[in-house]
Amino acid sequence: MSSTARTSDGGVTVVRGEEEVFRRTAHLFANATTITCAANTLASWGWTHGPQGVATGSPGRPAVRPGRRDARVRKVYRSGMLLDPAWPHRMATVLEHPGVEVRVATEEVNETILLDERIAILAGDMRTGERTYSLITQPETVRGVSSLFEAAWRSATDLDVYDTGAAEIRLLAPQVLDLLGRGVKDETAARELGLSVRTYRRRVAELMAALGADSRFQAGVRARELGLV
Repeated sequence: MSSTARTSDGGVTVVRGEEEVFRRTAHLFANATTITCAANTLASWGWTHGPQGVATGSPGRPAVRPGRRDARVRKVYRSGMLLDPAWPHRMATVLEHPGVEVRVATEEVNETILLDERIAILAGDMRTGERTYSLITQPETVRGVSSLFEAAWRSATDLDVYDTGAAEIRLLAPQVLDLLGRGVKDETAARELGLSVRTYRRRVAELMAALGADSRFQAGVRARELGLV
């Protein structure tokens, strides 16, 4: 069961566990006219998907989504998430909401949800198996969080544009990550995939870009962080 231990200080309430966040914010999701969200992994904000107010997944794991069909919803996802096999299912759920806008960022984003520019929900770290969340209502702080989201939104790429270019690398990503993880030489890896060495190296570069990595080693680290390997 999720812990409800919490502390408050100057318009910031820290809670532990998704169930407590759900209890405190479900009515805000149901009535919000603008919702913005930024996530680095599919595990982030997983409780915001599924039929509103209906528990999904394991017991005690609630789920909410926008209640107003006319709500403006904007979501920014980190590019590496498109490589996750569960991505198509998540997008099918996200895109059910009419007029939702989705963009993709190649850099890590601040994991945030903003509701009507009045409350910000920031994802924190994991403790004893549960994640902490900061619920912020202090206006100046909410505006600051909103500014960070807007900067990420402006620099991100529209999902359709990014997804077109990522389609092929998504298919090859598991095999390429496995080859990189085993330290297989490019010539051998290319032959195993039926590619030219030049094409294989291009695919590796595209994969590194999608993961926001500057090296093959860092690509492996990022892939593990995202649960891809």
